[in-house]
Amino acid sequence: VQLQASGGGLVQPGGSLTISCAASGFPLAYYAIGWFRQAPGKEREFVAAMIRNGGSTLYTNSVEGRFTISRDNAKMTLYLQMNGLNPDDTAVYYCAADRTNIYSDVGKESSYDYWGQGTQVTVSS
Repeated sequence: VQLQASGGGLVQPGGSLTISCAASGFPLAYYAIGWFRQAPGKEREFVAAMIRNGGSTLYTNSVEGRFTISRDNAKMTLYLQMNGLNPDDTAVYYCAADRTNIYSDVGKESSYDYWGQGTQVTVSS
C-alpha cells in the first residue's frame, strides 16, 4: 500500500493550486480519502475528506467553498483543488485513505490507516 503526494509549491495569495496523490496496492474506490495539513509549529489538522465510491464530502470550515476534494478511481489518484489561497494555508499537506465508510469518522486523523509522505504548499508574495 502506497500513497505518494505531489504538486505542492509556492503560490501567491489569492492564487490556486491543485495537489494530487497517487495510490497503489489497494482498491481506491472502496476507501474513504482525506487530506490533512500541518503548519509550522502546529499539529496536523483535517482539511477535507470524501467517503468511498465518490460519495459525500466533508470540509473544515476554513477551506469550505475554496477547496475541492476529488478522486479518479480509474487513475488511482486523489486531488485537492485549492482556490483563494492565503498565507494561513501554508503547510505540508498529507493524503490519507481508509476502508471506513462512516461519514462521522472521515474527519478524524485516527480513522486513517494509510498516509502519504506530504507535499509542501507555501502561500507567499
